[in-house]
Amino acid sequence: MIAAPAGPAAAGTRRQLVCASANPDKVAEIQTLFDELLGGAWELLARPVDVPDVVEDADTLAGNARLKAAAVARATGLPAVADDTGLFVDALDGAPGVHTARYAGDLADPLANRAKLLDALAGVAEGPGRAASFRTVAMVVWPDGAEVSATGECRGQIAVMERGLRGFGYDALFVPDDGDGRTFAEMSEADKHARSHRGAAFRALAAALGPAPAGPGEATPGPT
Repeated sequence: MIAAPAGPAAAGTRRQLVCASANPDKVAEIQTLFDELLGGAWELLARPVDVPDVVEDADTLAGNARLKAAAVARATGLPAVADDTGLFVDALDGAPGVHTARYAGDLADPLANRAKLLDALAGVAEGPGRAASFRTVAMVVWPDGAEVSATGECRGQIAVMERGLRGFGYDALFVPDDGDGRTFAEMSEADKHARSHRGAAFRALAAALGPAPAGPGEATPGPT
């Protein structure tokens, strides 16, 4: 991959990184992770309200993450971070995959997506036949097109019914293999992030970014 160039200087020694998501909870979650791993070297900013959502029409997770991060980087003149996640169910030949968020239709909500997944697996007994993988690609793109990315994956199974009230998306159906039988929606936030695909992707991305340089003109080492 291309080495990550330095972005504009932030206050003090912190460097600014814009989150392609407008969700403040996601921004806070990524900031906490970066602070823990990088000693507060990067300051994460929420996407400006005048920057619209990006149409995610790529055919890969990496492609969608790149579309979102590149659009925000161009609009703000700062490096931007984005991620895209897919649920790949073995018995469904990898579906819903890159269409995970729109599995039951472009306007479908998470409840409809989960219901369609349960219908698709009706008759498949609990166990290995319901094996699946959650994958996340997290990416930082600079205004000049340079990028750094990382991938996280979590193997598990699809539960036969929804369990748990926490989380979002498919969390109430996904039971990670390295857990204790609970779905993500039954876990605390800390337990989930320690095991999840998204947590793994952002930990790897933080490691790839490394500590930010003190000022403009100093290149931040990226993966080779």
